[in-house]
This record gives sequence, C-alpha cells and structure tokens, in this order.
Amino acid sequence: MSRRREYPDRPVVGVGGVVIRDGRVLLVQRAAEPLAGHWSLPGGGVEVGETLEEAVVRELREETGLTVRVLELVEAFDRISHDASHRPRYHFVLLDYLCEVLEGAPRAGSDVRALAWSRPEEFAAFGLSEKAKEVCRKAFELWRCR
Repeated sequence: MSRRREYPDRPVVGVGGVVIRDGRVLLVQRAAEPLAGHWSLPGGGVEVGETLEEAVVRELREETGLTVRVLELVEAFDRISHDASHRPRYHFVLLDYLCEVLEGAPRAGSDVRALAWSRPEEFAAFGLSEKAKEVCRKAFELWRCR
C-alpha cells in the first residue's frame, strides 16, 4: 500500500542532503507540492527497505544528478503544514545530512525546476525558510570542522 503524503495517517520520513562546494550550498527549486516553486535543500521520502543514507544518495542522484557520500547528520526536525481547518495537510519527519560529491555534474532532475549554488549571504534571494537557513549554517560549521 502506498503512503499518502497529503493528509497522511502518520508522519512521512524524509531526508535531505546539504552539499557544500566552494563556500556555497546546493539548493533546488521544487516542481511539485509540497513547496512547489520554493527553494530548499534537495531530498525526499525514504522508501520501504531503504536505509536513511541510501535514501539520501538516491534522492540526490534523482534530483541533482550527483553521486554523494553521506558524512554526518546535521539535524532532525518536523515539518508540519496545516490546511485552513487546521488539519495537518503534510507532516514530515526530516533528517538532513552533510554530504560530499563523489561524481557527477549538477542538473535539475525529478521534482526539481532549477538548481543553484548559494552563499549564506545570498539566502534571502531564494526565500529559504528559517529552518533551511539554520540547517545550512550548521552544515557550514560542520564542514569547516572537517
């Protein structure tokens, strides 16, 4: 049975990858709901039988064309969106991981309209959520410590 993302009967587990290169983080512009048209970190849902790390690698390959290695967890959090009646329309438990590129050239893949590399001081131009900016700042700190 497939899991519904909209109005789910339980939270959906999702993963994201924070890819940093030359002081910039890779962002994607979403093509589908939730967040259609918005910029965020690449990622998506975990499939049954797949580990969290396998999901990160698969989602980044599908969305960005990059093969990555997962380095470490940056943050785990909930993203809950309510409808006008205050019913939970979407409820995701998200785990964002710092990743390094092993191979590939970035290209917009499935569920993605566009890709961009952004420095932290450019985040406002992409309308990133406060949570996404916080995750990116933590990832940059982890990257510097490596």
